[in-house]
Amino acid sequence: MNPVDDHDDEDFAESTLTQAIENQLEAGSPAAVQATLNKLTLVGYPREESLHLMALVLADEIDAMLRDDRPFDTARYEDNLRALPSLPGDEPASDS
Repeated sequence: MNPVDDHDDEDFAESTLTQAIENQLEAGSPAAVQATLNKLTLVGYPREESLHLMALVLADEIDAMLRDDRPFDTARYEDNLRALPSLPGDEPASDS
């Protein structure tokens, strides 16, 4: 594949994941999606950036599903949404 195709694939994936988040917001399910958007907006994240972060969490859950050959884990997904703006796999800052 050439770099242009890779970029197109990344754009398609991000657009698809963002649309999935928009669909969850419209459906009101899971409720943690709307709560997360509200929280991120309240702390100053623009809507577009908030949706991007939320799409990254969805991508992480899909990746874990495929890697571990397991069903979608809604509880894990919601926990990771609630942890935003920290992304899954981010190490918490140490106090030392």
